[in-house]
Amino acid sequence: MNRHSPANGLSVLLLAALLPARAATPAMRPVVLELFTSQGCSSCPPADALLGQVAGRPDVIALAFHVDYWDYLGWRDAFELPQSAPRQQRYANALSRAGSFTPQLVIDGAQSVVGSDARALRSALATPRSGVPVQLSLDDQAVSISVAAPAAVPSEVVAVSYLARATTRVGRGENGGSTLTEFNIVRSVHPLGLLDGQMQRFTLPRSALPRDATGVAVLVQGVNQGAVQGAAAIALR
Repeated sequence: MNRHSPANGLSVLLLAALLPARAATPAMRPVVLELFTSQGCSSCPPADALLGQVAGRPDVIALAFHVDYWDYLGWRDAFELPQSAPRQQRYANALSRAGSFTPQLVIDGAQSVVGSDARALRSALATPRSGVPVQLSLDDQAVSISVAAPAAVPSEVVAVSYLARATTRVGRGENGGSTLTEFNIVRSVHPLGLLDGQMQRFTLPRSALPRDATGVAVLVQGVNQGAVQGAAAIALR
């Protein structure tokens, strides 16, 4: 499928402050799995279940982006976001794919596979990864993010809030009559800014996050949604 809706603007209050310059030290980091899925797609439930099997691992950041282009079959995905389909299309362009599809799993912003491909997932999880250190902390007001910039790769920082688990009874579409359980469902996307070669700090107010979000992941990616350079996640509850 290649039907997409334009992304709506997302406004979020952000504070940024520079810390003293310090050389970035590579650190072990989790693999970032981005599943593009839909409640209206009959091929997606096995991919959702596979993502759920690894979502709780400390070496994994799993994110399920629900797209809206299956709505034409008569079921509006309860968790679709206007940012999901454009994000998927940017990956299609960056990874030289002919178009988008569901279920699609993008690994570390650099590899695209079918979302239910357990062998590809096992291979990804077996590969150790180093990257830019990302530190997260939380208080009653905000999520605080500290990132050591990579030395040579211009990068952007994005915060993604998610709901750890939800069950939905689907009324129509290809999964009509089914009850679906889905995991790490993306609820909002917040671009935080660009890294400038130094250690940087960002603050994401909790008031900017959806009420149903149970966690926040922070991704450091090459500019224009490139390969993942660093990542971390924190539970909100």
